[in-house]
Amino acid sequence: MSAVSLRELVLVRFKEYYREPEAIFWSFVFPIILAIGLGIAFRDRPPEAVPVGLVTNAVTSVSSDSLAAHLQRGGGMTVTRVASEDGGRELLRTGRVALLVVPNDSAVTYVLDETRPEARLARLLADDRLQRGAGRADPVAIGERQVREPGSRYIDFLIPGLLGMNIMGGGMWGIGFSIVDARRKHLLKRLVATPMSRLEYLLSFVLSRLVFLVLEMAVVLGFAMLAFDVPVRGSIVQLGAIALVASLSFAALALLVVSRARTIEAASGLMNVAMLPQWVLSGVFFSSANFPDAAQPIIRALPLTATIDAFRATMLQGAGPSAVTPQLLVLAAWMIVSLALAMRMFRWR
Repeated sequence: MSAVSLRELVLVRFKEYYREPEAIFWSFVFPIILAIGLGIAFRDRPPEAVPVGLVTNAVTSVSSDSLAAHLQRGGGMTVTRVASEDGGRELLRTGRVALLVVPNDSAVTYVLDETRPEARLARLLADDRLQRGAGRADPVAIGERQVREPGSRYIDFLIPGLLGMNIMGGGMWGIGFSIVDARRKHLLKRLVATPMSRLEYLLSFVLSRLVFLVLEMAVVLGFAMLAFDVPVRGSIVQLGAIALVASLSFAALALLVVSRARTIEAASGLMNVAMLPQWVLSGVFFSSANFPDAAQPIIRALPLTATIDAFRATMLQGAGPSAVTPQLLVLAAWMIVSLALAMRMFRWR
């Protein structure tokens, strides 16, 4: 293998990249725009008031004004008065209230959809305030201390997911489309006839991705730390090692996915088949623990899941090398198997 030819091939990859403004946008600008949008949408702010409906025409010894005052005591709850239970059910059905309170002479009935988390919260909050208004006292004195620190916010959860998604997208699309485009233009069969080795050609894609990886990590992570104070409690070197192994794994997977694709449309379809399940299952925007336990072994075996879990453990928990070793082994397995299969299946003509 010639170092000169490999260097020239890598330089070709760089030139192909910076001549495509779309690639620069999706690699550097889009993750930042996404982080800004979601960071603002899920920023730290006081809890929203819980909307509750109160039926006022019921026969009860306690006036509706008194019940409304009890419900609104302490804030955090808005009360909408309705003249009948049917009217209240209409508000409940359309989502304008989370809970309907129906008082009568001897009891209070709560009407709610128990599948809605906000409805269960509204029921607990309303019951506590009505019981206290009726004279209930806590047998045990309690205190409360509120804490807010980086690491527990949604933006802290999101940034490692965006880093993993960016590494996967850059590796898959950047390598896959370039190879298919060269095959479609009949460049591969011409290149393979030159003194260049096939390994040099494929390595040029991998090495160029490593350079772009450093820039992408620096831009996205640096922006997150400066703009949102996202913590990095673990080693920067460990983060770089995770990113390196992940980038190699996705590069090998890209080679496998497009090893026989002849058109851009075919490559796009195969790429989506490989990436879309990972976007949904791997915990980019929400925790993968939301899926059933039976699906967890499959989810944990996905390369994007391993990448994101290792990033979050390092950044948010300060985990050391031993803690992320299982994730690195998963990525290494994907890299070795994908590369071996790609070398056997790759179509040059």
